[in-house]
Amino acid sequence: MKYPALKIAQHYAAPWIGWALLLAYASGWQSGWMAALCALALAFSVGTAVHHAEVVAHKVGEPYGTLILALAITVIEVALIVSLMLSGGPATSALARDTVFAAVMLILNGMIGLCLLLGASRHHEQRFRLHGVSAALTTLAAISVLTLVLPNYTTSVPGPVYSYSQLVFVAVVSLILYGAFVLVQTVRHRDYFLPAHAQDDPQAHAQPPSTRQVWVSGIWLVLSLAVVVLLAKALAPGVETLVSQSGAPKALVGIIIAAVVLMPEGWAALRAARANRLQTSLNLALGSALASIALTIPAVSLISVVFQWPLTLGLDTKSTVLLLLSLFVSSLSLGTGRTTVLQGAVHLVLLAVYIFTTIVP
Repeated sequence: MKYPALKIAQHYAAPWIGWALLLAYASGWQSGWMAALCALALAFSVGTAVHHAEVVAHKVGEPYGTLILALAITVIEVALIVSLMLSGGPATSALARDTVFAAVMLILNGMIGLCLLLGASRHHEQRFRLHGVSAALTTLAAISVLTLVLPNYTTSVPGPVYSYSQLVFVAVVSLILYGAFVLVQTVRHRDYFLPAHAQDDPQAHAQPPSTRQVWVSGIWLVLSLAVVVLLAKALAPGVETLVSQSGAPKALVGIIIAAVVLMPEGWAALRAARANRLQTSLNLALGSALASIALTIPAVSLISVVFQWPLTLGLDTKSTVLLLLSLFVSSLSLGTGRTTVLQGAVHLVLLAVYIFTTIVP
């Protein structure tokens, strides 16, 4: 390590700097320079989160490490959405749908596409365990269609919404499906989610961190993820202003915020893919998508039922087509246990189509 002092400062000081800038920004110091500093602190906090997530992951092993990172950022994301709904009231009825849809599309096409493209460009062909990825895609497809597509075709109440009884039922089903997936991933068939050639992974032969290091990294991981999400939210009004001034639809703001929130997981997945650990990348990506949709929908459903607020879940026709196409292509490109640059290119093209049709509907 060439500059240990700088590394230590980045890994431990960045979150506190981010929290200080966040408090200053929330107190009214909202200038262009402050926004730039907040964006810089956000980027460093992402690197901090990835570092500490890797420390924890190395101690607990796969697939627990990737599950911890996915759950940590998803819980914070869900808390943010819930707080926005409570403060915004019925006007935020489509907030959860837009956020979850953006996250799923960015993960399926952006995160996975980049991992496949960059990993294969360096290692030509990469392999992973088909059973684990198939289980994740099956669960994700079921939850996505039940929560984002089916509401358009139920008839108990008009519009792309569920009745309250249907909403409770779908929320419970989502939790059951996610719980079953986690049980399979961590207990019943853990080997499905382990690298096929774990002995060839240099990380597997490194000295594991001490218990004290893991606890410290766990605390800093939560601090880093929290400041990433809150800084993204604080910068959202400025992003929304820029988007409005450019004449782009407001839906683009949701994509930008979702992309920022997913940065820690995305960066960790890319690092793993470039290190020829594609199984870890896919565990992170698909686990993040599953946690995002399976935990967000029950949380916002509870708010909708308790406060008797409408909850818009059904996607429009264009978004439905893109979601189903992304799930279908993912099942094909990840259906052989081997990937090349071609699969990565296809996913990235779908991402470009999603973003372009959001800007030019």
